[in-house]
Amino acid sequence: MGAVELISIDGSVQPTAGATIPVADDGLYRGDGAFEVIRLYGGHPYALDEHLERLERSAAALELPVERRLLEGEIDTLLKAAGEVDAALRLVVTRGGRRIAAVEPLPDKGETVALATVTHSPTHILTGVKSLSYAANMQATRLANGQGADEALLVRPDRIVLEAPTSTIFWARADGTLHTPAIDTGILDSITRRRVVEELEVEEDEYTLEELLSAGEAFLASTVREVQPITRIDDVELLLGGPRTVEARRAFDGVVERALRENR
Repeated sequence: MGAVELISIDGSVQPTAGATIPVADDGLYRGDGAFEVIRLYGGHPYALDEHLERLERSAAALELPVERRLLEGEIDTLLKAAGEVDAALRLVVTRGGRRIAAVEPLPDKGETVALATVTHSPTHILTGVKSLSYAANMQATRLANGQGADEALLVRPDRIVLEAPTSTIFWARADGTLHTPAIDTGILDSITRRRVVEELEVEEDEYTLEELLSAGEAFLASTVREVQPITRIDDVELLLGGPRTVEARRAFDGVVERALRENR
């Protein structure tokens, strides 16, 4: 079932198109706030508690109050109004004190993705924080689009691989070992990444771009993309539908199915 576009602002549920908040909110003026995006399967949120816990951690890092109990009640009311949709649930808390929950359509990311590398230096103050200051991530995607790719791959100036702007990257070497950048390289502690690492044997470390480009297959993992095969990185073509990518997709599907069964 397709997603209706509904939003809750401080508990008031309304159509997204007509919703407003005061303009003089530093969430808008300065990108000062925190957010999460959660996948809805038939109206049921996947890993809601973990997303809320990460929202609280992001907000704490910004010294931003979060009224979790109020937000949880508002989410419940919104999801009942939205019905059994396959959609995204966006949560936002702003410096101006707004609590926002929005049900929105899933973006069409396609079956596969091509990446272009973009040099990026993580901001240590915001490392691991899902803040509203996301302009650098979005600009990286636009720079990649300008190179004919679908998405960016962020790489530090010392050529250490990080992540895509909204996704974790995994790849398999010729011997079949699965790899992903370690959290302390400056990447987000992705919930989907956690699941893949828990379900499969994955090596986590600092890796150079050259090490990644020698891989036989690679995929992105995120709330919206789930597990998405990578066709190429810059001008290097990769194996589509390789065995570790298929294994990761099946493992993650199984995790989601179990979680949804347990919560119904």
